[in-house]
Amino acid sequence: MTTLSAINLSAPAQSTNPMNTNKTEIADFGGGCFWCMEAVFERLPGVKSVTSGFAGGTTENPTYQQVCTETTGHAEVTEIEFDPAKISYDKLLEVFWQAHDPTTLNRQGADEGTSYRSIILYRGEKQKLEAEKSKLAAQTNFKNPIVTEIVPLKKFYKAEDYHQAYYDNNSSAPYCQVVIAPKLEKLEKTKVIQETPQTK
Repeated sequence: MTTLSAINLSAPAQSTNPMNTNKTEIADFGGGCFWCMEAVFERLPGVKSVTSGFAGGTTENPTYQQVCTETTGHAEVTEIEFDPAKISYDKLLEVFWQAHDPTTLNRQGADEGTSYRSIILYRGEKQKLEAEKSKLAAQTNFKNPIVTEIVPLKKFYKAEDYHQAYYDNNSSAPYCQVVIAPKLEKLEKTKVIQETPQTK
């Protein structure tokens, strides 16, 4: 898999309302295990918080165990609260394409199932158009077709507390060492993310 070139996160995004510096927006992405995606996005300047949870399915208030049965229709996703004056939705999308393989259907590495599918859940027409445009641009960096779903967000369900900040609290766990740490190291080396969480 080829990757996008490193993006410059030092340049502030254009704000449509520079007088309102406290305004935040929310992005919702799924790219495999939410432990991985959470660890990536919380290391971006301008991101205020990252919450692991579920979306895209039909079961209300699903538990992690229910989602793992692959019967709820939900995907593991991250809800990313960000300051658009510091980082744009488009920049988050660029990192999204680099943080996982969007060409593998219902799978990321050894994690397999619809709950691990690549998905962007948009909040409004503006996010939808930006996501579709970004997907087309990202396709030039991948040999195989991108299979990422772009769908409207109906409802986000927060996962259990032990899933939140999972990598930060369990960095020595085998999954974190084998799967998450190498991904973070790769993105750090290409200056896509910072070495430490920016949300604290």
